[in-house]
Amino acid sequence: MVKTLTGIVTSDVRDKTITVTVTSRETHPLYGKQFTRSRKYTAHDPENEAKVGDKVTIREIRPISKTKSFTLDHIDQKSQGSIELKEDVVPSDDAKSKKVETEGEAES
Repeated sequence: MVKTLTGIVTSDVRDKTITVTVTSRETHPLYGKQFTRSRKYTAHDPENEAKVGDKVTIREIRPISKTKSFTLDHIDQKSQGSIELKEDVVPSDDAKSKKVETEGEAES
């Protein structure tokens, strides 16, 4: 029986290889507390079609390399794009003091 896993692509930098993070909720056998476990798998992506943020299904195959034992089965959902936050440019106190000094010299 072939093992299939569903996860999010976290890296697509390498050629024909993606890194997929699979998260699962598990229960501790003794204490009964639920916790989240994340595992990373490298998978073969022959057409380089999966991008970062895509939800994909990977399936187990014979080992292709030392770390790759999965291949991309299909893309369940494409990512909606990433959001990049811009840094706010806040004038520092040094810039304010220099501005005051130059104004003072101009008045003299």
